[in-house]
Amino acid sequence: MPSVLAILLSLVAAAGYGGSDFAAGLASRRASAIRVTLMAETVSVAVVGLALALIGAHPPSVRAVVWGSVAGLAGMTGALALYVGFRHAAFSVAGPLSAVGAAGFSVLAGLLLGERPTAVELTGIALALPAIVGVSASVRSPSGGDSSPAESPVPSVPPAFPALPGPARHRAPLGVVYGLAAGACFALLFIGLDQAGSGSGLWPVFCGQSAALVGVACIAAVTRDLRLPEARGGWLAGLTGITGAPATICYFVATHHGLLAITAVITSLYPAVTILLARLLLGERLTAFRLIGLLLAAASVSLIAVGGSR
Repeated sequence: MPSVLAILLSLVAAAGYGGSDFAAGLASRRASAIRVTLMAETVSVAVVGLALALIGAHPPSVRAVVWGSVAGLAGMTGALALYVGFRHAAFSVAGPLSAVGAAGFSVLAGLLLGERPTAVELTGIALALPAIVGVSASVRSPSGGDSSPAESPVPSVPPAFPALPGPARHRAPLGVVYGLAAGACFALLFIGLDQAGSGSGLWPVFCGQSAALVGVACIAAVTRDLRLPEARGGWLAGLTGITGAPATICYFVATHHGLLAITAVITSLYPAVTILLARLLLGERLTAFRLIGLLLAAASVSLIAVGGSR
């Protein structure tokens, strides 16, 4: 049964990732996903490096470096996919899909590692499919066309938080694809940090963030987009790293005080924070289908967590 510390740290990680994704989503509507990720990873390396210097640790093992790097590269790839997804669909589409994917793939990984899900966990996994269908359902406007919830912000929304641009309103299916791809990558991030072990302190997290920074820098160089976002996009991307790095540290510590199947799925609750912020600051509407999908997604992740604790 997971320790209270593992549960609390997983919840803190979920809150951090949720806030990080919200800031990244706003930044990605002002700059390319590559520039946003580059800035976020730069800040993340600085934050984790500072934490490593303050806490201290023995030199990392080869296992810690390898698994940490794999986790970091997977997280960077997932972040890129998710940020692009935010450009094609509302926060309430790509975010939940990535969470359900991360939770589901983590449970499958647990099976391969010898874990056996309970009947409650299997029920949670079964709820994932209708959850995906629900949150992926498009919104019909009165004229019969598709529209995104992000297109109808409440009047009080400040101009600093723009809605989706017009050309993106017919590309919601791409947001679904990118959300699921991000989920698979985030699952590998969770698994990699779990497999890295805790004997090397925060070195796996630092190696992962460093590998992610090198990876996105190479992508930026190849695509000739090796620049940081400007103005508001820049500070929003920086905020992404400031909130995301501590979340990764919290998850890393949590997963070594509890089971992978528990810490991963609790951390996968992060879209709840993203969607709450989007509802409050962007006025994104939640239709009946999407609300049902979100509830099923929450039930899916919750059941997996509860079942795994038995």
